[in-house]
Amino acid sequence: MSNLVNLHQLTAIIMPTELFKPIIEITNADIVKEESLIISDLNISINKGEIVYLVGRVGSGKTSVIKTIIGEIPLKRGEAKIAGFNLAKLPANRIHLLRRKIGVVFQDFQLLTDRSVYDNLKFVLQSTGWRDRATMDSVIKARLESVGMQLKAHKMPHQLSGGEQQRVAIARALLNNPEIILADEPTGNLDSETASEIMNLLMKIHREEEPAIVIVTHNRSIVKRYPGRVLLCENLTCSEIEAIQEIDISRLMEDDF
Repeated sequence: MSNLVNLHQLTAIIMPTELFKPIIEITNADIVKEESLIISDLNISINKGEIVYLVGRVGSGKTSVIKTIIGEIPLKRGEAKIAGFNLAKLPANRIHLLRRKIGVVFQDFQLLTDRSVYDNLKFVLQSTGWRDRATMDSVIKARLESVGMQLKAHKMPHQLSGGEQQRVAIARALLNNPEIILADEPTGNLDSETASEIMNLLMKIHREEEPAIVIVTHNRSIVKRYPGRVLLCENLTCSEIEAIQEIDISRLMEDDF
């Protein structure tokens, strides 16, 4: 009994510390794409379990930050530690190990059009080293059920609505139990009602599994409705703002921002 009490006490002490440990830490970084400086002297620290929004006009570098986190754009200067990996020291042939810890959700879903919903998810598992058929089947069914798509497993992407395709894309992002979810305009191709459903789903995942979630969005109402830290990208920088109301709308080009 005393051991059980001690374990509970230890968990109570350790868990808060682990929860607030940085899972994304980028320091003094320059992001360069095709010889053009996109972001200068980037400093970001995102803890486990946090929700963070990247906002700003088109071309301000939001998506480039996402691509840097997944190792697609190498840093020209500075450091980046993502999910325990130091990107400066991570060889190209090991980037796949980093990406197993990151789930990515895209605006245009990026499902394979020649495969069923089930086979889209199976392809990802096989590509990341899964081999046991029974285990893969169990994981796929569980993830589809978690996003409400268990009855559409054998449908083709073109047979699904935009909201349904995004649910499948979220299930795909969750397959390897990621510590980080990167959502690049996850509601950009959806009507307002469906967008709310997708955001509610992401918030449910956040409550239940506590990944860090980084969301690129132009939708002001989403940022106001679903609280999180806000980083504004503009003028070659990304810096935190205290509240979404602080954004000068005239500086931004998008409909909602």
